[in-house]
Amino acid sequence: AGPRTAYRKVESTQHVDPLTTVQRLQARDLAAGLEDESATLEQWRVRRALANATGLYMGEIAATLEIPQPTLTRGVDALVDSALLYRTQSAEDRRKISVHLSTLGRRKLARLDALADAHERSLTALLGEQMLDRLVSSLQILRHAETPQT
Repeated sequence: AGPRTAYRKVESTQHVDPLTTVQRLQARDLAAGLEDESATLEQWRVRRALANATGLYMGEIAATLEIPQPTLTRGVDALVDSALLYRTQSAEDRRKISVHLSTLGRRKLARLDALADAHERSLTALLGEQMLDRLVSSLQILRHAETPQT
């Protein structure tokens, strides 16, 4: 079992390194464009998650977007302070607070989405639509796959 486990570790490193590098490069490029609108990548992702929801709890947002709770709290606080999001208290459990996208937040999100769409069009131009679709499908499979035990 030892040599086989060692082989798997080397093999996974060969996949993790390029995936991590590409993710960071793409995130950095998109973040640079979003910065022109005074938004961070995480704040844009939070707004996107809230756009199609009637409100989400912080734990739901953190789990869905894979954002650490302290980072999420800082980002949401800044968006609430800017009137782009607002919080409401649950009628059933007063300890639960949900986060919602404001009307101003929706307008700002439309501008941020336009920047993200331009970023995606440049990826499509580079890779081609079919290849990009296959890549995204493969990444979705990996995201939802059960993590193997080592």
